[in-house]
Amino acid sequence: MLPDGRGNILTPLEQTLLDTIQDAFPLEERPYRVLTDVLNGRGEGETVTEQAVFEAVENLRNSGIVRRIGGIYDSQKLGFISRLCAGKVSDVDKFATAVNGIPAITHNYVRSHEYNVWFTVIAESEGEIRAVVEGLCSTTDLHDVHILAATKKFKINTVMGKGADERNEDSRDSIGALSLQNDSGNDDRGVQFVTALSSSDRARIRIACGDIPHTLTPFADWGVPIEALRDDFVQKRMRRFGAILRHQDAGFAFNAMVCFDAPGSAGDVLAQKPYVSHCYERPSFEGFPYTLYAMMHAQSAAELETFIKGAAESIGSPDYVVLHSLRELKKTSFDFFA
Repeated sequence: MLPDGRGNILTPLEQTLLDTIQDAFPLEERPYRVLTDVLNGRGEGETVTEQAVFEAVENLRNSGIVRRIGGIYDSQKLGFISRLCAGKVSDVDKFATAVNGIPAITHNYVRSHEYNVWFTVIAESEGEIRAVVEGLCSTTDLHDVHILAATKKFKINTVMGKGADERNEDSRDSIGALSLQNDSGNDDRGVQFVTALSSSDRARIRIACGDIPHTLTPFADWGVPIEALRDDFVQKRMRRFGAILRHQDAGFAFNAMVCFDAPGSAGDVLAQKPYVSHCYERPSFEGFPYTLYAMMHAQSAAELETFIKGAAESIGSPDYVVLHSLRELKKTSFDFFA
């Protein structure tokens, strides 16, 4: 049995499911039955029942390790754009309160740098994003803000776990799971890539961005057609359907955004690291020459330092800066078409 980030003990079944359902939650009428069949088919350990699997997943959800189970959609494919913003704030608490009232801001962190707040804004246009930033500047002491587009995406994968890098690809296929699809496009032109969405599409996506019901038949009880969700994946609107974790509670309490002054080609190397969840190329700005951003996660400070040094060496030891995650002020999923 293994401890989570709070020192609680995860059973072997809970750990296996945690490592599986992040990118492999079955889009089936009885998803827990499918998971049960797969686990029993491996012939490892004791035979489990559908009810036992359901209860184990419920324990992970109720403990807070799993933030939600639902769809992770590509904002660009839905006609939205996402920007990372870096700025400086003295009164962090006032800033956090203001941000918490803005649905367009999904992530907000205090990091160990002169630019101490980094937050993500999702909207339908650059003008809307600028309006959000300008509003914050007028109501808080936020200043010297830089709005950063992702000029290239190398990896978007929040799948983490103690066994995440050892999961069997065959087991994913056997449950018909939707594994993560990295978008390696070189731009972020929003609506130019959108396929037409009907009113029913918008209603379904709005629901699917939430958390599935706590039942054995979640999709029927959600009122969301499974085939339509599968089509979202086929159309590349959805990146994956699975569990989103609270990394700290899942045992990954040490996190940092590491920014390198390195060519974009290095992003392909960093994307292969299992401890890197996100990797983007972004423009540099005055006083911040770094263009390659990688989010790294570890179970200890020493492990994180080892990961960072190893990553740097693997791409030629360029200059880099480590922005440790000091406080998580906000982390939510965007409510598309709310």
